[in-house]
Amino acid sequence: MRIVVTGGAGFIGSNFVRHLLRAHEDVEVVNLDKLTYAGNLENLRDVESDPRYTFVRGDICDAGVVRSALAGADAVVNFAAETHVDRSISDPQDFIRTDVLGTHTLLEAVRELGVGRYLQVSTDEVYGSIERGSFREDSVLAPSSPYSASKAGADLLVLAYHGTFATPVLITRSSNNYGPYQYPEKIVPLFVTNALDDEPLPVYGDGRNVRDWLYVEDNCAAIDLVLHKGEPGHVYNVGGGNEVENLDLTRRILDLLGKDHSLVRYVPDRPGHDRRYSVDCAKLQALGWAPRTPFADGLATTVAWYRDHRTWWEPIKSGEFRRYYEQQYRGLA
Repeated sequence: MRIVVTGGAGFIGSNFVRHLLRAHEDVEVVNLDKLTYAGNLENLRDVESDPRYTFVRGDICDAGVVRSALAGADAVVNFAAETHVDRSISDPQDFIRTDVLGTHTLLEAVRELGVGRYLQVSTDEVYGSIERGSFREDSVLAPSSPYSASKAGADLLVLAYHGTFATPVLITRSSNNYGPYQYPEKIVPLFVTNALDDEPLPVYGDGRNVRDWLYVEDNCAAIDLVLHKGEPGHVYNVGGGNEVENLDLTRRILDLLGKDHSLVRYVPDRPGHDRRYSVDCAKLQALGWAPRTPFADGLATTVAWYRDHRTWWEPIKSGEFRRYYEQQYRGLA
């Protein structure tokens, strides 16, 4: 089976490429990635010599590159996206281009080439915030940021291609992922690496925002299952069942590293900051999936990985990242 993974050099994408090669002996994986700031071939150094793995550098908005990469593919899994909410607030245009126009380019190629399956990797953020209860797959979409709006737009486009052209599409909407190889603008790797260097940990607002945490390998298993057994035209929520307030998460990280809680710094809340995310995963569980990683174990493993892999993240946290960080968290750098 030839599977094209777009955005395969990113955080979840690289973990998924590794998952496919480990879980399926008969799979051939083509990784199509533009290598923007968060794409990193070091994420896949351990599989680059595998004869079943091929890397193609390219932009999913480039129709020629996309058609060439997808030729002969049995399936496409689209991770390629701009994903960081804070960056979408300061510069929304890149999110619309990649997340919406890039998805359209992929869908056109899938339709024209007759690719057997297309899976869109989305996010629970498309539903917006929920005070109590959990969102189901048929809940109304109410995105609050340019990022989540771009992902919601892409989801609707994907489903429209199924309704109009019978394109065999699937969507997964996962809660917050964490684990190895995550770019350190995200809260877990940012706070772990800052704490390791005894730098402040910037907590937005009162720190009471709630996120449901999902270990990345559990998400990869869910995506793989939906790709092979999901029903075309359907959406599947993927949640870890670990709802944790941001401040609690911050303190857990500090405790795992033996650092003092005085490193916590409250900073002004970001605009449109959703209070709580929660998704109902009964539909996915009916296919036989359940998260396997307890949050305490997954977080401890993740913290240990960043502690033991300074050579991976230290180069990243200089240059472009440092300029972004100093602008985003003025007075903390």
